[in-house]
Amino acid sequence: MKLIISFFIFFLLWACGNEQAGHVDHQSDNEAAEATIYTCPMHPSVISDRPGACPVCGMALVKKSRPNDLAEQELKNLEQVRLSPTQRILANVSTIPVAEIALSKMIDVVGMVDFAENRQATLSARFRGRVEKILVSFTGEFVSQGQPLVEIYSPDLVTSQQEFILALEADQTKLVQALRQKLSQNYGLTEEQITRLIETRQTQATVTFNSPLSGTVISKRVQAGQYVDEGLVLYQMADLSKVWIYLDVYEQDLPFIEVGQIAHIKTETRPDQEFTGRVTFIDPVINAQTRTVRIRTEFDNRHGQLKPQMFVRASLHGEGPEVLSIPSGAVLFTGKRTVVWVETAKNIFEPRQVTLGQFNGAEYEVLGGLKAGEMIAASGGYLLDSESSLQQPAVASLHAAHQVAPAATPDLTAQPSEKTVVITVDGDYEPKEVRIKLGQTIHLQFHRVEDSYCTSEVVFEELNLRRKLPAFKTTTISLTPEKTGQINFACGMDMIHGKLIVEK
Repeated sequence: MKLIISFFIFFLLWACGNEQAGHVDHQSDNEAAEATIYTCPMHPSVISDRPGACPVCGMALVKKSRPNDLAEQELKNLEQVRLSPTQRILANVSTIPVAEIALSKMIDVVGMVDFAENRQATLSARFRGRVEKILVSFTGEFVSQGQPLVEIYSPDLVTSQQEFILALEADQTKLVQALRQKLSQNYGLTEEQITRLIETRQTQATVTFNSPLSGTVISKRVQAGQYVDEGLVLYQMADLSKVWIYLDVYEQDLPFIEVGQIAHIKTETRPDQEFTGRVTFIDPVINAQTRTVRIRTEFDNRHGQLKPQMFVRASLHGEGPEVLSIPSGAVLFTGKRTVVWVETAKNIFEPRQVTLGQFNGAEYEVLGGLKAGEMIAASGGYLLDSESSLQQPAVASLHAAHQVAPAATPDLTAQPSEKTVVITVDGDYEPKEVRIKLGQTIHLQFHRVEDSYCTSEVVFEELNLRRKLPAFKTTTISLTPEKTGQINFACGMDMIHGKLIVEK
C-alpha cells in the first residue's frame, strides 16, 4: 500500500514539472513572437505581426525586431531612439556639433536700370515767347554743359532791355540793379550777355538757352516757330556716366543687406560680362503686394553699356554676424513642431524642438532649443523619425506628423481607404502628379520649404478651394473625390501646377 502511494505522489510531481516546463517554453515562444514585427520601409507607421504588403503603397513588409537590449527605463522614455552601429551605418546617420558661425548668404534678385536722379536736369521757358531757332534738334544727342540749345524771342524781353539802357543813361543806380536782376532771373540772361548789353547799348531780340549739364538729351518738346508759355519744359537731359539700378529684395533677406555692400549684375545683352556697383540706399517701406524692399545701387556707366529700363540679374553676398547655426538637412518640419535629433549618448538620439531664425539656403540660425557643442544628426533625421515610430508606435504622431496614423491591426488584403502624399513646395511641386483610386481619401501634405510669395497659397480651381501655405511648415488638405478624372491645383499666381488623377 505504501509503495502504491509513493508511486502516485512521484507521478504527480513529474506531471506538474513537465506542465511548468511546457508553460515556460510556451511563454518564451510568445515573447519571441512578440519581439518580431513587420513594417513598410516607406511608411514606418504601418505595423503588422506577419509578412504581407503595405496597404498604403503596396510594398512588401520587411522584418523588424524590437530592441530587446534597451533598459526598461529607456523604453519608457518616449523621446529616445537607440541605434545599433550597423543600423547607424545603414541609415547614414552622421552627426556634427552645433557651432557659432558667420551666417552668410548669396542673394540673387532681378532689377532695372534707371537714370541717376542727381544727374538729371530740365530746361524750361522763363517767359512767354516764340521759338526762333532750334540748336539741338533730336533726342539722344550728347550735349556739353553750357552748349546752346534753343533761341526764344520775346517782346517783353526787348522792352526790359530798353528800360535797362535808359536807367544806365540816367545813372539811376537802384533802378539799374533792379532791372539787371530782372534780366538775369526772369529772362535768363547770363552775366556775359548783360555786360555786352552795357557796353554796346544794343538790345537783343532773342535769348539763347544753354544746357545746364553735360549729358544726353532724353526729351525734346519744342519745334521752331512754336509759341511757348512760361514754365513749359523745353528739354530734359541726363548724365548717363552713372546709372542707378533698383533691385527688389525679399524681406527675409534684409538682414544680409547694408549700404555700401558690393553688388554684381549681368545683362541679357552681355551675359559674359559682369558689372560691379554698390548699394547706396535701402527703401524704408516694404511693398505690401510683393513683400519686397526696393534697394538702390549705383554703377559706373562711362562706356554706355547699361541702358535705362534694361533688366538685369544681380547677386549680393551678405555677411551676417556669428550666430548659433545648424545645417538645413538636420531640421525636420512636422507641421506642428520644428525638430532636430540630438545625440545624448553613444548611438542614442532624442528629438529636440527648436526655434529657428534666418535661413541662408544652407544653414538655419538657432534662436532656442540647442546649445553650442551639442551633437546633432546632420543626415538621417527622417530615418531616425521612422525608427522612433517603430520603437514607440503609440507616440509616433508626436514627432512624425507626416506619417500615416497606425492602425491597430491592418488588414493586408483589403483595399486601402486612405492615402497620404507629401508634396514638397520649393519653387515647384514635387511630385507634380498624384494618383489615387476612386473612393480613397487623399491627404495631400504640402511641405513648403521656401518663402516665395508665389507659393504662399494653393488653389484647386475645380473644387473652388484655396488654402494658405505657411512658409517652412506642412499644411494638410484632405479630399475624397466623387468621380474619376483629373483635379488640377496651382499656386496663387498660377505659375506652378500639379494634378491629382483619380482612377477606377
